Amino acid sequence: MKFFPKLSVIITLIMMVVLPVNSMAQDKTIKRKVAIGRFSNETQYAKGLFYDKENDPIRKQALDILSSKLAASEKFILLEREDLDVLVAEVGKGMNKIGADYLILGSITEFGRKAEGQQKVFSSTKTQTVEAGVSIRLVEAATGLIIYSDEAKGYAETTTKQTMGLGGTAGFDATLSDKAISAALSQLVENIINKCMDKPWRSYILSNEDGSYIISGGASQGLAAGDTFNVYKKGKIVKNPQTGIDIELPGQKLGSVTVVSSYGDTPETEISFCTYTGQPLDAENLGNYYISDK
Repeated sequence: MKFFPKLSVIITLIMMVVLPVNSMAQDKTIKRKVAIGRFSNETQYAKGLFYDKENDPIRKQALDILSSKLAASEKFILLEREDLDVLVAEVGKGMNKIGADYLILGSITEFGRKAEGQQKVFSSTKTQTVEAGVSIRLVEAATGLIIYSDEAKGYAETTTKQTMGLGGTAGFDATLSDKAISAALSQLVENIINKCMDKPWRSYILSNEDGSYIISGGASQGLAAGDTFNVYKKGKIVKNPQTGIDIELPGQKLGSVTVVSSYGDTPETEISFCTYTGQPLDAENLGNYYISDK
């Protein structure tokens, strides 16, 4: 009877050694913060005398569909900023005022619809078709670099048939617009997800309070007590003479932080308190360091 308690203790000890909790070895996925801005309608469709760019129905359709597809992946936190169009100009100027890891810029480049009919002696058919073209650019907010750019087309159609005067006589099917735009975006969303998740997650040290380091990010991104991340000193910035673009060289690993607790009500305001082990950090210049999950 005494054998089973001893066996359970041995199993518990083995699990504590073999299965560490919340370590970087688990390759934990941290949600990326993404903001969608400047999704515009570049076509002439529905642009009449009283056209309102902010209330463009095609633009809103594309924005809603893209947001829904990204949210469904459960890999992103979508940020909504009323002043996003103004802040887009600040991307890559040394300070990420948007509060996002990535910025998505998109546009409807093509949109058209047509209806074709075929009349026979005892029957008639009507086919409605919508074609939509979408262009997407994915921008790294910290650098302003475009890391992915592509475009795709989507189609949707429906057919109604009448026989001896019986059958459908409906007007234009408005849902075809959604279906065509959705079909185009579906071809791009997987690449957007892969590009964002392939790049290491980054956070930054905000402050040092009584030996505890405060970093940006919290529970909504997936950070939890016990999680450990690497600390790097930023690499030197060099300019490519061919493109004129500033490039940050690989950073130097100095140590690691371990999350103790997280606070904050929204993804934009979440912070985590961490302990630090490694080479000494310059408390007066914490902006020279960054946190990474790789």
